[in-house]
Amino acid sequence: MQPTVLYPEGMYQDDTVEQAVFAGGARVVMRRTTRLAELDDADCAATDGLMIFRHHVSAADLARFPRLRAIVRMGVGYDRIDRPAAAARGVLVCNVPDYGTTEVADHAVALALALRRGLLLHHAAQRRDPPAPWSVIEDPAIRRASTQTFAILGLGRIGTAVALRARAFGHRVVFFDPYRPNGAELALGIDRAPSLEALLEQANTLSIHTPLTRETRGMIDGAALARLPRGAVVVNTARGPILDVDALHDALRDGHVAGAGLDVLPIEPPDSGPVPRLLAAYRAHAPWLEGRLIITPHSAFHTPEAWADIRRKSAETMRAALLTNRPQNVIAPEDD
Repeated sequence: MQPTVLYPEGMYQDDTVEQAVFAGGARVVMRRTTRLAELDDADCAATDGLMIFRHHVSAADLARFPRLRAIVRMGVGYDRIDRPAAAARGVLVCNVPDYGTTEVADHAVALALALRRGLLLHHAAQRRDPPAPWSVIEDPAIRRASTQTFAILGLGRIGTAVALRARAFGHRVVFFDPYRPNGAELALGIDRAPSLEALLEQANTLSIHTPLTRETRGMIDGAALARLPRGAVVVNTARGPILDVDALHDALRDGHVAGAGLDVLPIEPPDSGPVPRLLAAYRAHAPWLEGRLIITPHSAFHTPEAWADIRRKSAETMRAALLTNRPQNVIAPEDD
């Protein structure tokens, strides 16, 4: 009997791409729900493969899928899925790590450059009524790239792409990633920090590119930010809970951090929980924050090409999990 693959989030108007990928080897079911609890029991009972983009998958959700063999998270991060519960039921969890790599890398470097070149500072000043004088603004964030160290936390696919871009702009590039083999730095022509502390102490710009795990949750806290050189810039295009935004608020307010670019926040969308002080100050146009903070709505991955990649690569990953004996991009339950 053909396996059934369920798309519960109503992302697509048709299943033409999916039919082409599965080539008749699987039945594709499209539904439109805001959470898995809204699904009919019959759909859950028939599902062998579950495709997830924004939905969360809890242990209670998993209990409704007696035939489930695989979940594909249609993106890089997999913190929305209760992986120990999935493992206990023998369900594979896979992700799509190779879409949007160039987009997120471009976005991270664009955030850093916008802050380091004072683009927002000058933009805001020239829009005042009356406009600021036609002159430069002296600010600690504005520095020559070749005098700065661009530090990368996590040298996976995106971190590597960021390293190449930052080096092309003339930065000295250093990274910390204890899971990368020795010699990775030699292949890229960059430096390696022996510890997180050593990375932070030389990070004029810190760009975060780790997955969200038990190890990385809250990793960049107040103590970590205090290790940065004064006048540092912080960029996060990874996952919001890696960075303590309350501590970042304080570091920006007292001037230790010169600027920050955030594509992710601890709770998304942010109005679904307590609004962080930093976001409240940003929305209130606090004068002390003008031109020093850029927030984008978890959009770093976005291009039409990236959306097409998500769709096709997710289906290919599910096909490998259900129709072959060679599943791809499997996330181990202990990778947390």
